[in-house]
Order: sequence, then C-alpha cells, then structure tokens
Amino acid sequence: MKKQFALPMILALVFGLALAGPLSAAPINLTYSIFFPPTHGQCQAAMSWAKEIEARTNGQVKIQIFPTGTLTKPQQCYDGVVNGISDIGMSVFAYTRGRFPVMEALDLPLGYPSGIVASRTANEYYQKYQPKELDDVKVLYLHGHGPGLLHTKKPVQSIEEMAGLKIRSTGLSARIVETLGGVPVAMPQNAAYEALQKGVVEGTFAPMETLKGWKQAEVIKYTTDSKSVGYTTAMYVVMNKDKWRKLPADVQQVFDAVSKEWIDVHGETWDKDDAAGREFTLSLGNQILELSDSENARWKTAVQPIIDGFATTASQKGLPGDDMVNTLNGLIKSTDQ
Repeated sequence: MKKQFALPMILALVFGLALAGPLSAAPINLTYSIFFPPTHGQCQAAMSWAKEIEARTNGQVKIQIFPTGTLTKPQQCYDGVVNGISDIGMSVFAYTRGRFPVMEALDLPLGYPSGIVASRTANEYYQKYQPKELDDVKVLYLHGHGPGLLHTKKPVQSIEEMAGLKIRSTGLSARIVETLGGVPVAMPQNAAYEALQKGVVEGTFAPMETLKGWKQAEVIKYTTDSKSVGYTTAMYVVMNKDKWRKLPADVQQVFDAVSKEWIDVHGETWDKDDAAGREFTLSLGNQILELSDSENARWKTAVQPIIDGFATTASQKGLPGDDMVNTLNGLIKSTDQ
C-alpha cells in the first residue's frame, strides 16, 4: 500500500514541477547605468524597456536603474559594463573618441532627418559590420537622436557668423564646428547647461530635444536649422558579456526580442522630444533661424571633407571606409521612406 501511495505522489510532484516552468526560475538581479536624468525621455524609454523585460520573464529578472551617471559617468560607462561595475549600460560612442572607429561613422554629418531614421540606420549598420571593437560586450541595441543642430546665444545664419564661437560638441561634431569656423569645446551633454549659463561656451551642437530635455533653451536664444549637415550621436545599450552568458536561453530570447522592439521606441521618443524641444524654446521667446538655400549648400560643402577624410582614414586602418559611408547614405535614404 505504501508503494501504491508513493508512486502517485512522485508523479504529482514531477508534474507540478513541469507546470511551474524551467528550473531557470531563480531571480536575476541586474544593474543598469544610464547618463540621462530620470525625467528625460530616453531614460524613461530605457525604464520601460526594463519593465518589459521584467514582465515577459514573469518577474524573474529585476533591473535596477541608476540614472544621471550615478553608477558610472558617461565616459566610463562602457568600461563599467566590461569590468562588471554595472551589468548594463547606456552611453555615447563619441564620449570615448577613437575607441570605436567603425561605429564613429554613424556620427558623420550625412543629413539625418529624424531619430527613427537614425536609430534604425544605426542598428542595420551594426548588423552589417558587427565590428570587433564591440566584441567585449553583448550589444542589445543602438539608437540615435534626430538631426544635430546649432543652438547659440547670438544669431548665426552664415559661416562667417560662426567664426571664433566656442561651441560645445562631442566626437565628430567637434570637426563640424572646426570646418564651420568655430572653436569646439568637448564636454558631455550633462555639463552643457552650466557651461552655456556661465559663458564657458557660446553655443552647442545638439538635437532639438536638448532644449527641453536638458533645459538648454533657458540658456540659449537661437537655433540655426542646419539640417543639411544634420548629424546624429549614436548611443549603445550593452551588457556585460559574462552576465549575458549566464542568462538562461529563454531569458536571452526575451532580451533579444524586447531590445529589437525598443529600437523604434527610442527613435520615436527622440522625434517626439525634438517636437517638444521646439515648442519649449519658442515658448521662451527664442528664435529658430532658417538657412537660405545657398547658405545650406555652403555648409554642406564645408563639411564634405570630414566625410571624405573619415573614409580615407578608415581605409588606411584597413577598414572599408568608402563602403561604410556609402552604406550609411543608402540606409538613411531607404529608411526615410
């Protein structure tokens, strides 16, 4: 009788475990370092990504967000992920200029029309080349802002009016400033407000969203709508490779699926926030200045050596420089449909 009673109990236990799901249901706690402040649309998009991961893993994964660079500073975010200071990190390739030679091509002034185009282009470009420079992390996804424009304390509607102006910039946008006659001053976005306020710089190259997201409309007066040389700043969301490898296969699938969906979430958020930035700066009485067709052509001609120079330098490093630029131009055009 005891054996007859024990067998059903064992079967019931096994069946119950099967219903409960795989044995990979141990809690997984992860940290996520983000340089955006918690009120910024991109930080909120990242938070919604984390919540979606948690929801689709039925609470198995818990992701603790550290915004405003409180866990790792923007420039140290990538190394922080590699070294395990944070498990996941979001920051900007251009903050460590020269470290990501293939990915730097994304920031060229190729006339990006929107955040959605920039974000889709960045991911398709990465998938094509999959550069070794990112082999020490798991790339979850990339995104990029809408066209980077010039925002200044005094009006600029010609190359001549750019002469000698100190302009906050990062990565290749510093080269744009140089070719237009300005003086580039390298600093991350979270330092720009105070620098503009104190007169350390007289302007900044950035997307419209910074005027509200970073409150920079309070410390500038004019925006030059220089879309003909509109660049993006490509941003990464990467994970510590050891932590990624330790994730159960089903959890990895959730990360991949949600990350693919969030490319457009970030792109659309960039565009929505660009529109909000435009509305906010106008509400403060600031002006948006249009360049004439002839002046647009001058600006485009002025920055062409940056694009050509990048292709040449990349080729000298053994990279397919011309192909990289042509690929980006093609992706921008095909995505902007």
